[in-house]
Amino acid sequence: MTCDRYWLLTWTTYATWLPGDARGFVSNVADNDSRGIRFNTPGTPYLQDVRPLRRFAAEQSAESVWLTSDQARVVLEQFRETAMVRGWVLFAVAVMRNHIHLVVGVPGDPEPEDLLRDFKSYASRRLNQRFGRRDRWWTQSGSKRKLPSQDAVTAAVRYVKNQEHPLIVWTFDVSGERPA
Repeated sequence: MTCDRYWLLTWTTYATWLPGDARGFVSNVADNDSRGIRFNTPGTPYLQDVRPLRRFAAEQSAESVWLTSDQARVVLEQFRETAMVRGWVLFAVAVMRNHIHLVVGVPGDPEPEDLLRDFKSYASRRLNQRFGRRDRWWTQSGSKRKLPSQDAVTAAVRYVKNQEHPLIVWTFDVSGERPA
């Protein structure tokens, strides 16, 4: 299969990395004129440790979702199925307790938000079937980084493969599929 676009997609599980978090966050925040500013431009500073915002976000959220090893296996299985059905090529997946990274190649130029939506929605459906219904498994949206070159794809796969404390990591090897 020929891929025209490559993406590194990342998202978090629900309520585990809220706006205001000390680790930093990407969110809309009101400026001095009460307009929303989104701090998400690559290479620019992001907001960190806004405790009143963190408390407010926690009060508005339901219980946090922390994935288990069994759930990670189900999520990986569903990602692979989703990619196959859609005609996408999955190059790497890392499932951690509170977030996901995946590298995917696609034919044409679909909107990256559509890729993210499909991976998340089908994984949610499968998790609900196997582990009981939840209203939300994931945070809204996520990071969609376009990978402009083969070097960028290789670097993204390496990044995903080298995650600390993964529940599961999987990579696609052109000589055949193999779990990492």
